[in-house]
Amino acid sequence: MDWKIYTKSGDKGQTALIGGSRVPKYHQRIEAYGTIDELKSYIGLIRDISEDEDVRTLLFEIQDRLFTAESLIAADSLEAVKGLPKLFETDVEILEKSIDNMNESLPELSSFIMPGGHPLASHTHIARTICRRAERITIKTAEEFAIDPLCVKYLNRLSDFLFVLARKFAFELGGNEIKWKPRRMRE
Repeated sequence: MDWKIYTKSGDKGQTALIGGSRVPKYHQRIEAYGTIDELKSYIGLIRDISEDEDVRTLLFEIQDRLFTAESLIAADSLEAVKGLPKLFETDVEILEKSIDNMNESLPELSSFIMPGGHPLASHTHIARTICRRAERITIKTAEEFAIDPLCVKYLNRLSDFLFVLARKFAFELGGNEIKWKPRRMRE
């Protein structure tokens, strides 16, 4: 079978959800899973740059879970969700365990930090902010449409994971973690 990238079916500004209903390309569901796709792509960049095989393996798994979340958000009905992969509470627990493991070797956090410190840490902070945006959009979408609550929970925990991962990269790669000092405290 010849699988074409272009179908021309979206040339008039509409696209199909899983289940077949057509919606405008600016539809809330499209915005939610499109932002998750952006996040998934950025995580791919971090995975490609990182030299830590354990981190690379986990980031690949995270990309897979994000594909799952995208498909769940793109499903237009409970019937359409039936044949799709699922997120599980254990997916969230894997992130929590990873956060706890990374935190064991990091200095205690006593203030806000400036994003940055090392190029890989900076990329990871950008991914974290994309994740937060994806979470906000998904929450808004879930107010109007039936969406698996684990999608929101996973994105919430993933942003925490990315924050700690950015700290890990800065710490292990010899970068600086710069504490934010409000102006009134610097004067």
